[in-house]
Amino acid sequence: MNTNTKYTGWGAESEDAKGKRYARLHWNIVLSMAAVAIIPLFLMAVVNFHLYKTSLSREVEAPLKSFVSRTKHSFELYLHERLSAVSFIAAGYSREDLVDERQLNHIFQIAKNKFEGLVDLGVIDGNGKQVAYAGPYNLRGKDYSEQPWFHETRIRGSFISNVFMGYRNVPHLAIAVEERNPLGQSWILRATINTEQLEELITLMNVSPDGDAFIISPSGVLQTHSNLFGPVLASMPPPYPPRTFEPVVTDMTGPDETQFLIASSYVTHPELILIAARPVSALSGAWYTLRGDLLLIFVGGIVVIAVATYFLTRILIKRIKIADASREKAFREIEHTHKLSSVGRLAAGVAHEINNPLAIINEKAGLMKDLLSMKQAQECSDRLVGLLDGITNSVARCRTITHRLLGFARRMDVTIEDISVLDVVNEVLAFLEKEAVKHAITVEIDTPEKLPTVRSDRGQLQQVFLNILSNAYEAVEDRGTVWISVQEREHGVVVVIRDNGQGMPLHVQHHIFEPFFSTKKSKGTGLGLAITYGIISKLGGNIAVESAEGKGSTFTVFIPWDGTSGKESEKCA
Repeated sequence: MNTNTKYTGWGAESEDAKGKRYARLHWNIVLSMAAVAIIPLFLMAVVNFHLYKTSLSREVEAPLKSFVSRTKHSFELYLHERLSAVSFIAAGYSREDLVDERQLNHIFQIAKNKFEGLVDLGVIDGNGKQVAYAGPYNLRGKDYSEQPWFHETRIRGSFISNVFMGYRNVPHLAIAVEERNPLGQSWILRATINTEQLEELITLMNVSPDGDAFIISPSGVLQTHSNLFGPVLASMPPPYPPRTFEPVVTDMTGPDETQFLIASSYVTHPELILIAARPVSALSGAWYTLRGDLLLIFVGGIVVIAVATYFLTRILIKRIKIADASREKAFREIEHTHKLSSVGRLAAGVAHEINNPLAIINEKAGLMKDLLSMKQAQECSDRLVGLLDGITNSVARCRTITHRLLGFARRMDVTIEDISVLDVVNEVLAFLEKEAVKHAITVEIDTPEKLPTVRSDRGQLQQVFLNILSNAYEAVEDRGTVWISVQEREHGVVVVIRDNGQGMPLHVQHHIFEPFFSTKKSKGTGLGLAITYGIISKLGGNIAVESAEGKGSTFTVFIPWDGTSGKESEKCA
């Protein structure tokens, strides 16, 4: 299986690219640290907000519930007392006594003095006709047989009405009790009570001036005056409070769209609803104050965290920059050291190359000495010139070999010049010639007849091809083959170096350009291909590898026409 691997860990960056990378790192750290600090602060604020709101709601609701509960008890007690008084009168006097209007008036006067709010008393026979009446109105002879309260009293034995107008044309409520004599005759004693007493009970709730308290029927008819919804017997619009006999607190919208918090409770007999209302704004003053304080603390905490995080992160990024600069400097030193080790590997071949020309110089110089010592020196002048040419050529060859060696050993400063990539490849092959001969390695080169020059650095390209070819020579078995192709492309020159060696597995290909990664165990430093990748990146090119186990490896090196951008990157690095 073939794969294409490209390492992106080492290589020079421009100053602008570094600045953007550090800026991204800076803001990533700032946002991460801020999130770690702000999220718990936010959660704590939300929890406290909820707990305090719940607690404050209970504190606000408790007085309203207390008002309603106390007033409900007083209201029920008031009605129970009136019902008991009417029942006592009905049971304590015979029908004949009650039908006697003089006697009934006497009883009415006594009851009126004892029970405030009593308006009149009336006796109604079993057919619904009022047969006796004591009070300020002329209601004797009124027929109540068709009234619902009359039939309910006959069924239940007693009745307490809601507030209504009736024949009197004033708001009042009625209390009726049925009695029977031993002969089986039945009659109803009916008393009416004005609503002033109910108003006084509501006043005792002591609701604030901006609030309201009132009683309504289940259908929403006001039983007492309401500041919000008008006089007695006016209607309150729905929705109505839930049916419950324990005080509950709900929300309500007033006629002017003001929001109110209301406490309500049902009264059983008669069926009424007691309501106390207060504006939400009046109850929520403390809540709004706390909410503002919580928001201020939360925002202030965020600002402090953001500022502290920003400046601490700046300090951290500065230290990272210093560490990166130190790392790059150390890498350049390692790169140079590795190059010197490459020079050491070539020392034997270079020594052989130098020794041969020097031997020729020595022999020919000796021969010249012998000839010059002879008398026939003039006769040998042409031959002396030839010998001197041989000496000059051999010395030039030594100079060339030494210059190449020094070129490999010098530091890695980028020097851009017009060079032939094919010449550089041939120079490296000349250095490795002895190793190729030793292992009987065949090197095949495929190049076009004419290849344009590129602007790049000769010494660093020598280092690149030396590292790749050295690895290729080590990968192939004896009598193996290495193929080299140098071709022109649209934006530069591509050099493909392929061998038929043992190849690499996939997991090795993913790491070959990483520093200190080596499959040679103790024989290698793991820096050759990492340095190669760094050099190619600095020169503006790229490098990739394809390999399969047992089928060899192929390295593809792209060199752009102009390596000036690589030079600028090196200056900034």
